[in-house]
Amino acid sequence: MSIVVTGANGHLGRHVVGQLLEKVPAEQITAVVRSAEKAADLAGRGVRIAVADYDVPESFDGVFAAGDKVLLISGSEVDKDRVAQHRTVIEAARAAGVALLAYTSAPGSLTASLADAHRGTEEVLRGSGVPYTLLRNSWYHEVYTENLAPVLEHRAVVAAAGDGRVSSASRADYAAAAVAVLTGEGHENRTYELGGDEAWSFAEYAAELSRQTGEEIAYRAVTVEELTGILTGAGLPGPVAAVYAGVDASIARGELVVDSGDLSRLTGRPTTPLAEAIAVALKG
Repeated sequence: MSIVVTGANGHLGRHVVGQLLEKVPAEQITAVVRSAEKAADLAGRGVRIAVADYDVPESFDGVFAAGDKVLLISGSEVDKDRVAQHRTVIEAARAAGVALLAYTSAPGSLTASLADAHRGTEEVLRGSGVPYTLLRNSWYHEVYTENLAPVLEHRAVVAAAGDGRVSSASRADYAAAAVAVLTGEGHENRTYELGGDEAWSFAEYAAELSRQTGEEIAYRAVTVEELTGILTGAGLPGPVAAVYAGVDASIARGELVVDSGDLSRLTGRPTTPLAEAIAVALKG
């Protein structure tokens, strides 16, 4: 029996594999990647490497075995048919007879188009007969803290979220929840709504940036249309920009406030505060 992590070279996947290595022997972990070369360090630590691509169904032949626990990390290319990509993994897992497939989804309250692929994948998974766990992750701190350069340059946080609040947490927090499910028991056919302990507004985010940098950084609220134009001007394709601007509209409607407490309960600790993520990003 292995614990298999797809998308293991991605940001979240790296956190999951790293935390799994602290809990189980390396030979019990399989990292599914598109590039074995980029996973050479994991192989060097004893992790089994499997090369497979969501867009190439036959590449998943032999990746899974009966009794495996699988983490399907959702595809990040929002301009692709992600339900079809995920179905490839789910069908391969079903054929192999895995014991559990956990999927990184989106909050059940999210109505933005970004959630469409997640809802579609959840439907496929529920209908597959594979024991599943839905890890409905809210937004990541790093969505904001990894892109601070333009914010600091223009001294402005620009968003179309109005006064909406976000229950974000760090990638490490969400990874810890996934690891708890993959190494624990009793998570079959469960849904967890995961988010940070403290929701924050963009005005509060700007204020915290101001406090930590000593610069006056303002929150500039814009319309969804204006934000879409800003994102396309920064180089994002129009349809992709519209998807991300749509998330801001959902935030304005309160759809990324997650107050279930599931994340801190699964991990057994409080979630990482946004202020801490900002401090780490500024030091980096």
